[in-house]
Amino acid sequence: MTSASPAVAGTANATDFARLPLSPAMLANLQLLGYLAMTPIQAASLPAALLGKDLIAQAKTGSGKTAAFALTLLSSLNPRRFAVQALVLCPTRELADQVTTEIRRLARAEDNIKVVTLCGGVPLRGQLATLEHGAHIVVGTPGRVMDHLARESLKLDALGTLVLDEADRMLDMGFFDDIVTVARQCPKERQTLLFSATYPEGIAKLANQFMHEPLTVTVEAQHAGGQIEQRWYEVTDGERLHAVSRLLNHFRPASTLAFCNTKAQCRDLAEVLKAQGFSALALFGELEQRERDQVLVQFANRSCSVLVATDVAARGLDIASLAAVINVDVTPDPEVHIHRIGRTGRAGETGLALNLASLPEMGAVGRIEQLQGRESDWHPLSELTPTGEGPLVPPMVTLHIQGGRKEKIRPGDVLGALTADLGYTREQVGKINVNEWSTYVAVDRAIAAQAASRLNAGRIKGKSVKVRVLEA
Repeated sequence: MTSASPAVAGTANATDFARLPLSPAMLANLQLLGYLAMTPIQAASLPAALLGKDLIAQAKTGSGKTAAFALTLLSSLNPRRFAVQALVLCPTRELADQVTTEIRRLARAEDNIKVVTLCGGVPLRGQLATLEHGAHIVVGTPGRVMDHLARESLKLDALGTLVLDEADRMLDMGFFDDIVTVARQCPKERQTLLFSATYPEGIAKLANQFMHEPLTVTVEAQHAGGQIEQRWYEVTDGERLHAVSRLLNHFRPASTLAFCNTKAQCRDLAEVLKAQGFSALALFGELEQRERDQVLVQFANRSCSVLVATDVAARGLDIASLAAVINVDVTPDPEVHIHRIGRTGRAGETGLALNLASLPEMGAVGRIEQLQGRESDWHPLSELTPTGEGPLVPPMVTLHIQGGRKEKIRPGDVLGALTADLGYTREQVGKINVNEWSTYVAVDRAIAAQAASRLNAGRIKGKSVKVRVLEA
């Protein structure tokens, strides 16, 4: 196994994508998408990966690793060969959906690249029908991918690239044997890319089993000291949940991800916040896929102020401009703490990490201090006073439209119906997410009820649609 630092993998100023052997169409698309310079993990990994080398890349969440492996697998893809040429394994459905979306954005430079997501929690029937029509790239969780391999509905004979995303998380979830099973069904002559935030023992074990002389690249695992402001508050268990609303009313962050250690704590906190007038949603295991999709869409498109989550959301969630993270409970694993706070302060922006800790949790706080190499910055709860008038209300509301890609609905159709047909401004319309069967569009809170009513009475792409308002 060989290794390289970012300085070796690319020269110090080699952050321009134009230095890479990418097509003019891909470079133009990167410009359009706002990829102006490579992140450290992209600069360290892409030159070797684009040469077809196996790679173990260690970098924190939010570092740009998805684009690193997406550009690699897209560069070696033959669009005219309608067979699965790349497989990306992810630990959770949420991450798989994020990765699929990003690959599709980057694939716009090529004609008709088909990306399919294979995850549990979704009926097999629809996935089987989709696979029958063929695909170039599959993104999925290990269990569901193995299910399709066993049914022979997924064939990997033409596979050229295998990607293991958040490999350490998959190992934590007990997927070691599943990963090995999938890898053994891939052609031996292939490229394998493994991305991980940490480097547990199992990573080396995986590499030894099915990687060929992998190059190891590592970028800084910690966040820049001044990038994320961390503040700590001592609480009793009895005042913990109400302390969260005090933090929100004092700092008034536009979007907050609040982490709890248990599903029960998630539910309790979300109910407390809702009762106090906050727009809050909960994300944890055992939610149906439709519910999970709606929660994530509402939070990502600024229709919900607070997402209360267990660590199922600690990785893979790519929420742009997340203003704050609140650790409602201290995690006993200091590396998980790093992943949690890494949700904020991305892409050069500053972030705010607010942490609540009781006396029994001080041992865990000490382990976090040791890992970060600095003492915690403690503040009294008494300094938390309301700093604004009225409740913290998100600027947008999500409209749910029955109908998606299966009905040939595209984001431009929805935007056209709202602006050209109904006369709303482009500024009053936010993110538009089109799924297989549903479409979600964020609109300015002031027009939400009216826009839903007018869409119900009108048409999208010449067809009548059913529209309802989703309230967080």
